Amino acid sequence: MRSFSDSYREAGVNIEAGYEGVKLMKKHVERTMIPGVVSDIGGFGGLFAPNLADMCEPVLVSGTDGVGTKQRIAQLMDKHDTVGIDCVAMCVNDIVCCGAKPLFFLDYIAIGKNDPEKVATLVSGVAEGCCQAGCALIGGETAEHPGVMAADDYDLAGFSVGLVDKPKVLDHSAMRPGDAVIALPSSGIHSNGYSLVRKVFNVEHANLELYSDELGRTLGEALLEPTRIYVKSVLRCMETVQVKGVSHITGGGFFENIPRCLPAELGARIDLASIKTPPIFHILQSMGGISRHDMFNTYNMGVGMTVIVAPQDADRAIAALDCGAYVIGEIAQGGERVALC
Repeated sequence: MRSFSDSYREAGVNIEAGYEGVKLMKKHVERTMIPGVVSDIGGFGGLFAPNLADMCEPVLVSGTDGVGTKQRIAQLMDKHDTVGIDCVAMCVNDIVCCGAKPLFFLDYIAIGKNDPEKVATLVSGVAEGCCQAGCALIGGETAEHPGVMAADDYDLAGFSVGLVDKPKVLDHSAMRPGDAVIALPSSGIHSNGYSLVRKVFNVEHANLELYSDELGRTLGEALLEPTRIYVKSVLRCMETVQVKGVSHITGGGFFENIPRCLPAELGARIDLASIKTPPIFHILQSMGGISRHDMFNTYNMGVGMTVIVAPQDADRAIAALDCGAYVIGEIAQGGERVALC
């Protein structure tokens, strides 16, 4: 017997649309299949058999996050194929800070009205993010929330699980004064601080399709640029040199995130003049009248991730990262945890 419920449909939930969404997203999920995937989507749980060969003490590392209010930009532009990349990035970029390789990802989509095509488009972005990170999309959930969310609204979140051999977990105690702080360039604002972004640009009433010579594209395109995924670059770097610390520059900017990998007695001295900041940040700061401190305490300012290595390893690390990385400072004894010089 076909599964349907007229009563549930009258309450605002269309379970048949959910089934259609699963059918449409399967082609995207298939792109992410890697060795270790045991199950197909549609079951009660996603199965994954990790390869533990050559590991003496396997450790699972997990990370969870959402896209935040950046989703509102996607909704206003009716462009839903990239925020899934952001969702994956916010999780896997955290996991790799421990030295772990992401294995699999699961997403959760809460939506006002289940539109199978829109849901499948959202999942296509998640699948793309998983491909960039080298992990599998092995499951997820779509929940229709009539009467709680507007029909066109949705919220996208997810989590990832990775694996690292315990002896290879990054040892922050190996950090020393004089170690180099390397910046991995961001693709833009990434996925943090969008409540302030939306306020400054008045996005509900702005023309997001207006071309900007300074940005070289429309404002909407700049604001919707997906978060860069650094997993493969950072793992490659870890195979090349001793990496002593990695920070994902997310909410809280430089001041909150760089210290998360620093021993208590050390700080980071950052050379402001060396930072390559994309134009969108300058426009945001100018239009919003935002202080330099608040910009660096909210946004990545063009630095999506930092990697700390011995000074003699900096050139090899930059070559291994292969993403336009460059040195922006050094580790110092005592003083401020993050000093912008």
